[in-house]
Amino acid sequence: MAKLTGKVAVVTGASKGIGAAIAKALVAEGAKVVVNYASSKAGADAVVEAIGAAGGKAIAVQGDVSKAEQAQGVVDAAVKEFGKLDVLVNNSGVYEFAAIEEVTEEHYRRIFDVNVLGVLLTTQAAVKHLGEGGSVINISSVVTSMAPPASAVYTGTKGALEGINSVLAKELGPRKIRVNAILPGMVETEGAHTAGVIGSDLEQLVVGQTPLGRVGQPDDIAGVAVFLASDDARWMTGERLAASGGFR
Repeated sequence: MAKLTGKVAVVTGASKGIGAAIAKALVAEGAKVVVNYASSKAGADAVVEAIGAAGGKAIAVQGDVSKAEQAQGVVDAAVKEFGKLDVLVNNSGVYEFAAIEEVTEEHYRRIFDVNVLGVLLTTQAAVKHLGEGGSVINISSVVTSMAPPASAVYTGTKGALEGINSVLAKELGPRKIRVNAILPGMVETEGAHTAGVIGSDLEQLVVGQTPLGRVGQPDDIAGVAVFLASDDARWMTGERLAASGGFR
């Protein structure tokens, strides 16, 4: 039997990249999935179509997770469509680098609203439905230890996320809900290409310091998410798992 047979999951920010790979991987192991998106309906629909073509079940649900009503709506859609909720993957995130002289209130609020407030609001909505054996998976980043220049705001959001991860593991543990974080290294995604990271000197620098000698692929992260969603990780909570090819 597949590891996630009978499970229902919500993956935020799943229209592309790491989120799309996680959604597909969860379904491949038997889960039914809500593919959340903020603006890319075409991307989310393509993910759902690919899942359906492979024999899985998924629906696309629009929602800005930084808005309480919309975050609740994403979770409600999962329960309405599939009858319950077992797994929440907080993957929605935005990143934009800026030197300290260039940081603005708008820059700060946009990134913190999605990367931090969005996690709180979506988890708040989800815990109303998660029961014993439930799993919350937060997608952080190795930037929290790497601390690259011009990333004070983005790195700050991921540091906050890891603090939230630790608190919620203790807060939800008595309810037998597990909360863990994945810290990807550099991953080749649409966003990384758009940001000019892939093919840059930064990519070469990171690969040179990565023991496994390459950047990651979305599927490299998706496999870790499947593990954390499954009963294989039933004795793990409050953990921060780096999926970075050994890069620190």
